[in-house]
Amino acid sequence: MIEIIPAIDIIGGQCVRLTKGDYGRKKEYGDPLDMARQFEDHGIQRLHLVDLDGARERRVVNFRILEKIASQTSLVIDAGGGLRSHEDVEIVFQSGARMVTGGSIAVQDRSLFLSWLSRYGSDRVILGADFREGKIAISGWQETTAQDLKEFISAYRSEGVHTAICTDIDKDGMLEGPSVETYKDLKSSDPDLKLVASGGISHMDDIKLLDDAGIDGVVVGKAIYEGKISLSSLQAYIIKHG
Repeated sequence: MIEIIPAIDIIGGQCVRLTKGDYGRKKEYGDPLDMARQFEDHGIQRLHLVDLDGARERRVVNFRILEKIASQTSLVIDAGGGLRSHEDVEIVFQSGARMVTGGSIAVQDRSLFLSWLSRYGSDRVILGADFREGKIAISGWQETTAQDLKEFISAYRSEGVHTAICTDIDKDGMLEGPSVETYKDLKSSDPDLKLVASGGISHMDDIKLLDDAGIDGVVVGKAIYEGKISLSSLQAYIIKHG
C-alpha cells in the first residue's frame, strides 16, 4: 500500500500552504502541533515537515516546533528546509526527526549531501527532488536549475540514495491532480527507488491512482487543509488497504 504522508509547512510558527511555492501566496492553517496530533489521532504514522523560513534563510529556523511535535506525538518525521551544514542536520536529528530531506543542498553542495548519506545512511537521508517542467528547482522553489529530474535522481541513486520525494511545483497547492505520468516514468526506469509523490493531490482518487501505479508514498497537504480530503477518509483508506 502507498504510504500516506501529510505535510506541515511552517512559516512564522504557523502551519501554512503556498501556491506553486510562492511565498507571496501564503495561507495560514493554525498550530502545527495541533495539526500533527490530529494526524496521529486518525492513524497517520508519518509526517513531512518543511521549515519554509529555513529554506528561505538557508539555515534551520523552526526546530523548536519540530521538537514539540516529535516529543508529543509518535509520528515518524522527515524534516527539510534550511539544511545547509552538518550542524543543521544535527539540530534536526536532535530535535526528534527520524529522517532529513535534502533538496537544494544536493544541487549546490553535492559532497556535503553525500557526507550526510555516508554518516547517517540511506534510511535517514532522503533526496528532495523538487521540479518544474522536468527541471530541478531549489532555494524554497525560488530558483529553477538546468538539471534534468530523472538524471538528477539517477546520479544520486548510484551513490546509494534509496528514497526520493519528488514535488511538481507547478502542481503544488493547485488541487488539480498529481503528475502521475512523471512518477510512473521515474518508477518504471528504476523500480527499486522508493518514490514519494508530492504536489497536486486534490481528492482520494488521486491517492488511489498513485497507489495503483505502484508509487511508494504520497505527500498530502493543501487537500487536507482545505477539506478536500478528510482525515477520516485517509484513516479508512489506511485501514482498508493496510
